Amino acid sequence: MNNLLKNTTRFILFLIVQIVILNEVPPIHQFITPYIYFLFLLWLPFGTSRLSTTLLGFIFGYCLDLFTKTPGLHAAACGLMGYLRSIILNLLLSQEASEEVNKEPSIATMGWGPYAFYAFSLTFIHHFYLVLLEWLQFGNFGYFIGKVFFTSIISLLLIFSVELIMNRRKLKR
Repeated sequence: MNNLLKNTTRFILFLIVQIVILNEVPPIHQFITPYIYFLFLLWLPFGTSRLSTTLLGFIFGYCLDLFTKTPGLHAAACGLMGYLRSIILNLLLSQEASEEVNKEPSIATMGWGPYAFYAFSLTFIHHFYLVLLEWLQFGNFGYFIGKVFFTSIISLLLIFSVELIMNRRKLKR
C-alpha cells in the first residue's frame, strides 16, 4: 500500500475510533480522558517535512474539533505536536536514519527506549497544551495537573497496546 493511501486510511480510521468509540466511553474519573487519535501524527514517515506535519496536525485536529464541538483545542494541540515532532526525531535519530523517507517511527525501527521517549514526550506535549487551553476556561490548578498526568498515562497505555497489536514490522535502523 502506498504512503498516501495508507496515511489517508489511518487519518479516517483514527478519527472514527476517537469520535465513535473513545469519546463515548463513560468517564472513569474526571481526570481520565482516553485520546489515541494523535497516533496518526506519531506514525507519519520520517521524511515528512515539518511544515507538512504541522499542517496535517492542524487539519487533523480541526476535523476532530468539528465533531466534538471544541473550537480549536485539538487543532492547536496537534499543530504544536506536528511542529515539535521533527525536533524530537532529530534528537533521537542519526541523520542517516531520519533520511529514510519511507520508514515510520515504531518500536521496530527505533527500538524501545527511543520510541518510548518519542511517544511520551509528544503525548505529554499534546496533553499539556490541550488541557492548558481547557484549564484557562476553568482555573483549577489541581485539575490541570491531574488531568495532564492521568490522561497522558492512559493515552500511553493505549499507544503501546496498539503498537504491540499492530506489530508494524520494519527493518531496524
